Amino acid sequence: MAIVIGVVGPHDLVDQVAATCEEQPGVSALRLDYDHESQAPAIVEAHTAAVEGWLFTGIVPYMLSRDAEALTRPAAFVDYTGATLLSALVRLQHQGVDVTRLSIDTLPAADVVATFAEAGLPTGELRTLPYRPEMTSEKAVAFHRRGPAHPVITCLSSVHEALRDDMRVLRLAPSTHSVRVALRQLLLTAQGQAQEDAQIALGLVEVANDEGLLREATALGGTVAAFRGGTHLLVTTRGPLHDATGGFTGLPLLARLAVQNSVVRVGFGLGRSAAEAESLARRALARARRIGDVAAVLSLRADTDIVLESVPTGPAGEQNLSVIARRVGLSVPTLEKLLEARRAAGDEPLTTREIADRLAVQQRTARRMLHRLELAGLAERTGNLTSGSSGRPLTLYRLTL
Repeated sequence: MAIVIGVVGPHDLVDQVAATCEEQPGVSALRLDYDHESQAPAIVEAHTAAVEGWLFTGIVPYMLSRDAEALTRPAAFVDYTGATLLSALVRLQHQGVDVTRLSIDTLPAADVVATFAEAGLPTGELRTLPYRPEMTSEKAVAFHRRGPAHPVITCLSSVHEALRDDMRVLRLAPSTHSVRVALRQLLLTAQGQAQEDAQIALGLVEVANDEGLLREATALGGTVAAFRGGTHLLVTTRGPLHDATGGFTGLPLLARLAVQNSVVRVGFGLGRSAAEAESLARRALARARRIGDVAAVLSLRADTDIVLESVPTGPAGEQNLSVIARRVGLSVPTLEKLLEARRAAGDEPLTTREIADRLAVQQRTARRMLHRLELAGLAERTGNLTSGSSGRPLTLYRLTL
């Protein structure tokens, strides 16, 4: 079965990089192009379920996606230093350009200097603008325009479009060698992740009314069957369990089952064999019993137990905010502010920007909070709202906590 790699980049680079990927036996490429780098995080979020790994045609879309916390699969980017930059320098020299006087964006200054040193070229008149999280294409354009009239080397299609009519500008395109190096690193990571995700996860579930349990098992990509003593056995693998629990931080199915049951206890075991997973699941269930009537525990090897707490969903006043706070990793005052925002909005969804404004935090922080609540079943996405700029669309959330 082929491993699917999502290739993300501008229109004119995606096909080239994807074709190089597909030269590797057992690799299939999903081509995902954009008009502007800022669209990369939304593309990644929309197609995560379809790929085993991400390969970006450059560092900027990779960093934008990483900083937006959109990457939940192994990811890598094609490095434009080394072979790619050297190839561009040779091309410019053939065109009669003085390659010792250039204005270069995105690439780390140290890597540019090292590449020039390998080629025996001086670096005294080079201008570099390394990538930083606050760097935008507009800032890169301004950097190139305000300095001496050096020829420009850029890694960004948007910068190339803005400058090509009034300056000499070369946009870097990844060399085949650079793509293969990045792909090799990505495949090692992705295959290791796939082997880890295939670990067996067994869950022992104590619940009187098993209505909905089959649906929960199906959502985890697994099956459920009767076990000894009125306990149910839920069988799945590590990957789906990791995703459903938000990286083993909570178990939303516990709250859903607790709506119809006063006692719900779940013990998950994660092992390399069914026997090991069952032994760990028994240990986890025993600890869940000691915790209380509604509890879930995940037991791993090396005597490691992770307590996954949950509470029944219901009116906000009936919930224990301290329990929710521990489960989703937010403070009680933050949850209280979110409850105020929900009451003020009524049934209307809120954008990530509105949540950020109400909590006086950055949008990135608001997205992270809402993602945690969503994994815990306390918020749901209802769509996107175009922000009116070239930035990523604003996600709409309805709070249910």
